[in-house]
Amino acid sequence: MSQKRNQNLKKNLIFTAAVLLAAAALGGYYLVRQANRPDKVAHLVYGTLERAQTDIDLREDADYSFQSNGYEIHLQVRDGAIAFVDSPCPDHVCEQFGQLSEVYDWAACIPAQAMLTIEPVE
Repeated sequence: MSQKRNQNLKKNLIFTAAVLLAAAALGGYYLVRQANRPDKVAHLVYGTLERAQTDIDLREDADYSFQSNGYEIHLQVRDGAIAFVDSPCPDHVCEQFGQLSEVYDWAACIPAQAMLTIEPVE
């Protein structure tokens, strides 16, 4: 009977090790995915008749251009922040908002009817 008991114990240990290994692999996969997921994005709403929306990743430096209400708006992402740059509008107020990097920061270009906000990713 002790040999059968040893076999059952061995089977239980192998099964437990397999379950723990699978749990560790799934946990590691989840952590890697979470680490690569942004915690915030820049959200742009623009246009006139048909409002357009887009999310912009702040993790990679890039330059963006969008047509909105007859203006070409230019956005620049640098070091995790975004800003209106080289605005063709008459007053350049949107450029004066500076770099947006914190959740709920916002800037607007009124002539182009464009609104830029930093929003959390849920």
